[in-house]
Amino acid sequence: METEPLIRRRKQHYPVSSFLLQYLQHYGRRADIPLIYDDLLRFGEAIPYENSDGDETLWLTVSYPQEVMAELRPKLTGIYAMLKIGGDLSLAQHLTVERIDFGEFGNSRPFRIRITNLFNGNSDYYYVKNADSSRIYGLELEHILSPNCINYLVNGNTLIEEHIAGVPGNIFIQKYLQGEELNKVRIAKEFVKFGERCFLRLLGDMRSVNYVVDITPDFEEVQYRVRPIDFDQQSYEGALVVYRAHHFPDNEAVDLLVREHLNPTTIMQYRSEERSQMARRSRAERNRLTGVLKTMCKDNLAPPEHLVELRDALGERYGTHTFTSCATMGDLTSAHLHFMLEL
Repeated sequence: METEPLIRRRKQHYPVSSFLLQYLQHYGRRADIPLIYDDLLRFGEAIPYENSDGDETLWLTVSYPQEVMAELRPKLTGIYAMLKIGGDLSLAQHLTVERIDFGEFGNSRPFRIRITNLFNGNSDYYYVKNADSSRIYGLELEHILSPNCINYLVNGNTLIEEHIAGVPGNIFIQKYLQGEELNKVRIAKEFVKFGERCFLRLLGDMRSVNYVVDITPDFEEVQYRVRPIDFDQQSYEGALVVYRAHHFPDNEAVDLLVREHLNPTTIMQYRSEERSQMARRSRAERNRLTGVLKTMCKDNLAPPEHLVELRDALGERYGTHTFTSCATMGDLTSAHLHFMLEL
């Protein structure tokens, strides 16, 4: 591993700009949902949330005074109905809020809402976060350029995100990576493609806690897909190494697996495959991609010194002056995608 990535400090918050709101309105991402994030901060007590093994996690389960919860409950079930079933409240009467967890660890300081169907006990989750431009651009680029559909809604300072299912990366590395039933070649291939996809669209900080592994049994083999779940570091950091997922120390076991089971020629093949697929998706969503990148180019997403550092690093990496005129992180993201995908 060449260099240990360094996230220097908590990411700066960038409010949602008026032109980003216009883009979100045009593509149906802006919705008349309650501005509930600040209300959720009114919890009275918090205790550590324990996982199924009884270990404490980074989440806190929070509770509210009775009158506050009575006010929150219909808003939270209504948001779930808007996110999942188009806002039809007649189909949400049997839904209840079973638990609310709070994450102090993230830049977005998220709330995780557990919604339960009273008829059958089935539960689902969604997240309420403090809306931030970087994160929203990250969600949009994931939706357009990856094989994954992303469901989210924005209103004011409130961002609602659908839960992305999968085994958390750190748990996958700890409990699954050395399993006898794991198809190590197939998972190595997926990590190569995941790393390439994140790098090309400049999504950083893909430590193992910031992605999940979706495991799907197929008729002969098990299929794997690695998906990011944290988009805070979209086009923000200046250090190039932050955008290379395999350089993070907690991904070292994955990097070793890739190098053990794939030779350099095969790694280049899979990277090329991912670039070809991204280019195909880009052409299929040409108008939407053009729209988000034009909006992104007008936005302020990082300190000027981060832009200069990353711009110079990319120019040096490829031996080109293509990035010299980039004045924003949006310019740089757009130029990198066009350069690598030949759009």
